[in-house]
Amino acid sequence: MTTHVLILCTHNSARSILGEAMLNHWARRLCRDVRAFSAGSAPSGRVNPLALEVLREAGVDTSHAESKSWDAFSRPDAPPLSIVITVCDSAAAEACPVFYGGPGRQPVKAHWGYPDPSRTDGSEADRRRAFELTRQAIGYRMLQLVQLPFKAMGADAVQRALADIARS
Repeated sequence: MTTHVLILCTHNSARSILGEAMLNHWARRLCRDVRAFSAGSAPSGRVNPLALEVLREAGVDTSHAESKSWDAFSRPDAPPLSIVITVCDSAAAEACPVFYGGPGRQPVKAHWGYPDPSRTDGSEADRRRAFELTRQAIGYRMLQLVQLPFKAMGADAVQRALADIARS
């Protein structure tokens, strides 16, 4: 059974896009049955070009990257979510819709905050470096996440593992 992970950020233009792409990248590379999605509470409607650039330079597929609303994941026809991760503080503080976790269960929720690389001051090189460092940090956590033995874990164990990864 596929583990579906939703990664949320307010505008769904940088951090959540990086998370979705990195988790799907690692899942493909490691042949894991994990599928990532991303969304935002107030989507910008566009993906930050620097997010796409650093992903492509790392060899990560960006063909499915798009900024979209989290409403798509609160409908009955949405994929049954196992995990919902917020990656920005403002999204973590918002009242999320009810996400479908499958028959009789709700997805496990976690917050992994990252500074917004699009708010980096300085030169274009400074901004690009901020995006690359954010991609690496998110990618490291997504690598840990994709390696969890989900089939052998209950919701409480997954919650503890996500908290441990957040501290890494």
